[in-house]
Amino acid sequence: MGWHGFMNRRSFAGLVAAGAASAVAAPALTDPAYADSGHRRGPRRKGPIVVGHRGASGYRPEHTLAAYTLAARMGADFIEPDLVITKDGVLVCRHEPEIGGTTDVAERPEFASRKTTKSLDGVPVTGWFAEDFTLAELRTLRAVERLPELRQENTAYDGLWQIPTFEEVLKLREKLSRELGRVIGVYPETKHPTYFREMGNPLEERLVRLIRRFRLDSPKAPIFIQSFELQNLIDLRTEMRVKAPLVFLATVKGTPYGDTRSYDQLLSRSGMKEWAKYIDGVGPDTKRVIAWNSDGTLGKPTSLVADAHANGLTVCPWTVRAENTFLPADYRIGTNPADYGRVLDFFAQLWKTGIDGIFTDNPDLGVLSRELTLGIEAP
Repeated sequence: MGWHGFMNRRSFAGLVAAGAASAVAAPALTDPAYADSGHRRGPRRKGPIVVGHRGASGYRPEHTLAAYTLAARMGADFIEPDLVITKDGVLVCRHEPEIGGTTDVAERPEFASRKTTKSLDGVPVTGWFAEDFTLAELRTLRAVERLPELRQENTAYDGLWQIPTFEEVLKLREKLSRELGRVIGVYPETKHPTYFREMGNPLEERLVRLIRRFRLDSPKAPIFIQSFELQNLIDLRTEMRVKAPLVFLATVKGTPYGDTRSYDQLLSRSGMKEWAKYIDGVGPDTKRVIAWNSDGTLGKPTSLVADAHANGLTVCPWTVRAENTFLPADYRIGTNPADYGRVLDFFAQLWKTGIDGIFTDNPDLGVLSRELTLGIEAP
């Protein structure tokens, strides 16, 4: 039996401390919160994990070192950097190649001529793109709140922080693990990998070099690598021999870029069986875990969690946000889309399905809901 087969049948707990031994101080390695809880394979805290989605992006501009730091201090087990690449081949953290909505580039006259329209996975997108800037040029920009109409408080931080590199995030992960006395994991996503590879500036090789340099390329390391492109993940496993756990992301509808099979087909129990030998988990939209009714209210759980577990796959859905506009209609409070709704109740319904983790913009609420629903104390 090869190691891939082993990964698809081994326990999914008690592995963070062993994999991070070279990266964090001794207190984190003996933390009883990382004892085996009998779940599926991969690096994780006892019980299901809380992932700080783009950091604590409900409280700070996303994908900044400040957002990642706050997420960890709020109790998140993992922080999530989305990866794009600069003109000179450096991995940096932005949600998309287009950076007009998350930086002040539109206010910089020296970069006005860089505005352009590109085809991003077949969709025309107009703006400024990370791959058209060197790292030095990106360093002159500052992050801004992506959703100012919903998170007006976060605009107070506009202009304070630079775009971080992935290397800086990996160093921050180690620093936070030492300071907090527990293992903080990292959950990077390769954004539009085919797009970057076709332009001759691929993400994967840089990613693999960095995770190996930081000794994270192990089934036991505190890392998950995720992508919406299934073939990208399979290539990481089979061609680049990546051993770190891999997670296939899925939207509610549609088809992965470059694939002829829909997400519905790929996430059926039989569909998952075809690729589970290469991949370790699935990251679905929360609506694939609990469907929403036609009127926007919360419906019933689907079979996805059971189907994934039957194939030895973990399930870590995205993304829970506290604002009304992101919640089911019957979990909203009032009519203001920016007000907080019954987000703790929504979390509770998701935890009860047996998921192995959750992405959230509000890590503090994710940690609290896990304690209230599952009895797992905050770290």
